[in-house]
Amino acid sequence: MKITSSAFHDKNTIPTKYAYQGIVGGKNISIPVSWSDVPAGTESFALSIVDPHPVAKNWVHWFVINIPNHIKGLPEGASMKLMPKQSKELMSTYGTIGYGGPEPPKGSGAHPYVVTLYALNTTTLELRENTTLPEFTKALEGKTIATATITGMFEQ
Repeated sequence: MKITSSAFHDKNTIPTKYAYQGIVGGKNISIPVSWSDVPAGTESFALSIVDPHPVAKNWVHWFVINIPNHIKGLPEGASMKLMPKQSKELMSTYGTIGYGGPEPPKGSGAHPYVVTLYALNTTTLELRENTTLPEFTKALEGKTIATATITGMFEQ
């Protein structure tokens, strides 16, 4: 399975418009992603964007669950507007539902924003909107057929 973004290449800089609104020029527009080579038996997808930088401490920027198996991507700006039916966005570490773009502290260096797509053997995950990263990870145990990642970098 492969995940890509038309906004940036793996290990390259995420454009500023996708950054959180606190960043100069940041519009908090969710990044576009698309995927291919989905394994047989995939019933749904989940998606996460997490910043594992030591300063960020696994800051969750986006959780999406219950993306139907026929969906092949999410367009730019999909969060809270153009999400597939049945999909559910969960709360980010910002404390809001949906996508929360990069906003690393000034001077903390380049942060990696790891976008992970999970192909799941179930159509539905039952998770609370305020699910934590450990709870999300636990909920995927035994249900993940394959994963794919792309990492975007951002610093200020």
